[in-house]
Amino acid sequence: MNRHHKALELDKILLMLSKEATCEDAREMALAITPLNGKFEIEEALKQTDDAYVLSGRFGAPSFGGVKNMQNAFRRAEAGGLLNTTELLRIAETLRITRGVRQWRNKSAGIETSLDLLFSRLAENKFLEEKITSCILSEDEIADNASPELYDIRRKMRQASSKAREILDKIIRSSTYQKYLQDAIITQRSGRFVVPVKAECRGQVPGLVHDTSSSGATVFIEPMGVVQANNDIRVLESKEQAEIERILFELSAMAGAHAETASESYNALVELSLIFAKASLAYKMKATMPLINDKGEINLKQARHPLLDQKTAVATDINLGKEFDTLVITGPNTGGKTVSIKTIGLLTLMAMCGLMIPCAEGSEISIFRKVLVDIGDEQSIEQSLSTFSAHMTNIVSILKEADRNSLVLIDELGAGTDPVEGAALAVAILERLRQKGAKIASTTHYAELKEFALKTQGVENGCCEFDVATLRPTYKLLIGVPGRSNAFAISTRLGIEDSIVKRASELVSEESRQFEAVVRNLDTRRQELDEELKKAREMAIKAQQDKKKAEDELERVRKQAERELEKAKHEASLLLARTKAQADALIEELEKAKKQGNLSAEERAKLKQNLRRMEEDADPIKEKSKNEDYVLPRPLKAGDTVLVCDIDKEATVLETPAPNATSVLVQAGIIKTRTPIKNLRLIDKGKVTVSGKPLRTGQRRSRIESRPVTEIDVRGYTADEAVMEVDKVLDTAVLTNVGSITVIHGKGTGVLRKEIHAFLRHHKAVKSFRLGTFGEGEAGVTIIELK
Repeated sequence: MNRHHKALELDKILLMLSKEATCEDAREMALAITPLNGKFEIEEALKQTDDAYVLSGRFGAPSFGGVKNMQNAFRRAEAGGLLNTTELLRIAETLRITRGVRQWRNKSAGIETSLDLLFSRLAENKFLEEKITSCILSEDEIADNASPELYDIRRKMRQASSKAREILDKIIRSSTYQKYLQDAIITQRSGRFVVPVKAECRGQVPGLVHDTSSSGATVFIEPMGVVQANNDIRVLESKEQAEIERILFELSAMAGAHAETASESYNALVELSLIFAKASLAYKMKATMPLINDKGEINLKQARHPLLDQKTAVATDINLGKEFDTLVITGPNTGGKTVSIKTIGLLTLMAMCGLMIPCAEGSEISIFRKVLVDIGDEQSIEQSLSTFSAHMTNIVSILKEADRNSLVLIDELGAGTDPVEGAALAVAILERLRQKGAKIASTTHYAELKEFALKTQGVENGCCEFDVATLRPTYKLLIGVPGRSNAFAISTRLGIEDSIVKRASELVSEESRQFEAVVRNLDTRRQELDEELKKAREMAIKAQQDKKKAEDELERVRKQAERELEKAKHEASLLLARTKAQADALIEELEKAKKQGNLSAEERAKLKQNLRRMEEDADPIKEKSKNEDYVLPRPLKAGDTVLVCDIDKEATVLETPAPNATSVLVQAGIIKTRTPIKNLRLIDKGKVTVSGKPLRTGQRRSRIESRPVTEIDVRGYTADEAVMEVDKVLDTAVLTNVGSITVIHGKGTGVLRKEIHAFLRHHKAVKSFRLGTFGEGEAGVTIIELK
């Protein structure tokens, strides 16, 4: 690996990545990753990682575990070679994993991604997979059903073995031979069934001797009666091996025919495994996909070094290359200077490797052809290099390689030698690197470099914040503010005598004291501005939240208004339809009266009554005025049960109101409230009285303020629909104590009238019914009297 990349610890990131991969080849590919240089290539690699990140988040990551590189086996099979059972089983496992990954993608097919081309290269071969697994049960066992011939051979082998065992069973159970046997058991030697016979009695058991025991006391004899059976078994065993070899050749040939597509499929599988490993690492790092540019501009938001503990790492904002091309970071040791420049370099390399980086959304990374680094103490006794010499050797190499497409990161520039000369040399090196067009981030303790950054256009100071009160660094990088050494303050806190510190400050030049005072004032002002900015952000967040609440409330009110408007339109349409039907009936009666001549006084009164009824029905405010006319039948007293009209709730009067009181204290449920008396309706002994009409116990109080229905028009309805509507109106009439109902069904063919009358004859609430008379609608209406 490039030594500059190793200095930034890219190798450790790649090792972390390799541990996320689940197959060996993907692990090797992870360790061999090198940063890309083309903007399109990097964006494509990051897009693939991001797509895998999204798919994993929504559907879970696919399983690549257990996949093996079987390309050599495929090639050997393609050339006509014989694969063993282990190789064939691994091929089947690889095909199973490929099929599983392809099926996983099919489940998430609704999302188009940059990985679709790789998924399309995955070639399934379920036939070959199942053929192998059905024929080969394990590395040492071939299934009987692998072929009809193998099944037949093994059946014959079992028969021959059974025959041999039967003969031997008779021998070991025979009283004639038992006395010659060492043990009454059947065993095998060289694949043939034998019995153990005492050495001194071997002449008593005719047969072939195959083996003797280690002590010589036992000989293993194959009785002559089983020689033929054993011979048959050996012949069948040879046939079995030949058939197994033929089956393996057949499976190998099938695998060889699939070699080309299997090779391409495996390569795609390994690439996908690596990409999903990148996504898995991104989840662990809580990483995001950065924007990519080739302008040398870096803007990292809430960046964290990926090798630090993500729970305790302090996020920081870092930018370089837009407003300034050189960043000089100062501050005390262990304050986070080196981590800051390492973070810049490492996150840049990670993005160029197609890895998401641990920072906030909207971060931006630039592509660099070279990332040149001088970090760490590389002194060498063998090469006679001091710390300064080792650094200068690296700087010489960097000066040779640096160009406008380079990112240069230098830790402790000019350190390890005389401070005056070191500072001068550091300034000269920075100037030369800037002339070459490189983007530079460097750490230092030299005040001269702070001054250089303040005076030079395109060079910016930065510092790692340090809390003098606690003697602890905060690890926050502050850009635009030169760092303070804090040496005197730290020494005082650690117990150095004040006189020593005072004398040391006197030895510092006036110019240095003035510079430190300016830096101190800048730092104080910066802290004040940070606090104000924090408050402003909190206020902005609160304002945004309040705005969101207001918008939600406005939307709720708007939707409620729309619902109320729709409800009002619906009620208005019902009112209009009812009024129109009444008007039509009235016009019909008038026309009939006109044809028949003058109207009697009774008929005129009837028409006026119908007109008044129609006028009342068409008045939507009537219900309100009706309720306003309500008068309590008696004064309220404590303990009375009342109905609170505006909320339609029962309540209990808690105290007797004064004679001229306008409100009274009531309790509804667990709530006590004072409400106007005119808003109450008295409920007495299970009955509710409204406008002097008693309602039956159990009647819904919500009906108290609803207008009783006395008429229904079913013209245009089917017979069934008309009967259902009449049934509903009768139920409502019973609940509201209506005495009679007028059903307008028209004359027509008489079907509606006939069905309605048939229904009314059997209705329990109907006392009687009749057709209308002149002025009521005659045969076009039915008047129903209720019980």
